[in-house]
Amino acid sequence: MIAENSSVLHSWCIQSDWNAPTIVGGEGARFWDESGRTYLDMSSLAECMNLGHQHPRLIRAIQEQAQTLCFVNSSWGAKSRAALAERLLDLSGFEGGRVFFTLGGADANEHAVKFARQASGRPQGKVVTRDRSYHGASYAAMAWSGDSRTRSHNEEAYDVLRVPPPYAYRCPYGTASDAECAERNVAHIGAVIGQAGADHVAAVLMEPNAGTNGIIAPDNFWPGLRAQTRRLGVYLIADEVMSGFGRCGEWFAWQAHGDAGRPDLMTLAKGLTGAHIPLGAVILAQHVAAKLEHTMLNTGLTYCGHPLACAAGVAAIAAYQDEKLIERSRVLGGAMLQRLRAMQERHAVIGDVRGGRGLFAIAELVKNRDTREPLAPWPSLHPSMARFVTAARERGVSFAVRGNLIILAPPLVIGENELERALDTMNALLGEVDWT
Repeated sequence: MIAENSSVLHSWCIQSDWNAPTIVGGEGARFWDESGRTYLDMSSLAECMNLGHQHPRLIRAIQEQAQTLCFVNSSWGAKSRAALAERLLDLSGFEGGRVFFTLGGADANEHAVKFARQASGRPQGKVVTRDRSYHGASYAAMAWSGDSRTRSHNEEAYDVLRVPPPYAYRCPYGTASDAECAERNVAHIGAVIGQAGADHVAAVLMEPNAGTNGIIAPDNFWPGLRAQTRRLGVYLIADEVMSGFGRCGEWFAWQAHGDAGRPDLMTLAKGLTGAHIPLGAVILAQHVAAKLEHTMLNTGLTYCGHPLACAAGVAAIAAYQDEKLIERSRVLGGAMLQRLRAMQERHAVIGDVRGGRGLFAIAELVKNRDTREPLAPWPSLHPSMARFVTAARERGVSFAVRGNLIILAPPLVIGENELERALDTMNALLGEVDWT
């Protein structure tokens, strides 16, 4: 058998450096490799396994659907597709809206922009996005993302209007408070739209909360942005690919703000099936969907609305509801945030802790807490961060890091004792690793 490190092209890495254990199983918040070593998953792998590994309900649903009907394209109806659309519209409160199913998050974001442009009558409409964001690795999504890994010089070709992030810890406006940073950012977005001309802007595409770039906006940012885009007559697209399905303590992160945060469109993936099968979606509010009702929708994917994937989505929603995982994420997220703040008091290397609405939080590490000097320039990984990850794995805990950030996003099914053990490991290693 050809070794994987010489046969597979792996994402987000230098191929000659890739050398990872082969994972052969998992259950709940744990997974294990072929040598028998078990890892406690503190990142839900790619912040996507919200329901943990091998959730029994999803496995059954996939098996049952496979025995009945694996595939039919969107020219024909499918019960699981209709059932999942109904549940998503209900959970989001987008009564009278519509759902377009995709294969993942990147194509969900691309289609959301397509729909915004068609519904607004602005086929060449510009898209406002922010620095330190991520919307996918397809060409258009790369251009819209403000991510160091995917930044290119093709922004003009994809009609991008770039704005700074509401990064309160390092506020680009030099403000004195989180709320003021958000206000200045919202005003800046309004000014950028005004300069371009609102009639030439199709949408603002942004993450309401969680993202691997570590930006968690102040509480007043999203409702302020919603009010601004509504005033200017520009659609607001909420990229909920990572922040949805309980990750931030609500079904969808914007719901923390009630109707004041309701977007015109939102995109989903990851937690939609808990990563058991690839699936993404765009949810359109009624007033947007109505603009597309009697015109040709010139887009599509062979596998959009795949019955097998949609059956997994229906089962996932039932699992979130029956196991009260959205509420559980909120409670455990609050407890996790308290532990992280206690670590911040103890370890000078932690400059900032943010998040905690659900089981998602960021610990940002610094050389000097007073000056906020990062361990290394973003997004470089300081050698001490690599040592932290390696040492944690040796103790049976898998953490995700990026740049100066430790990203905490465990499965919502994680046991309280498992979460405590992982945080104990993190606390110990923060004291043991040489951060100089």
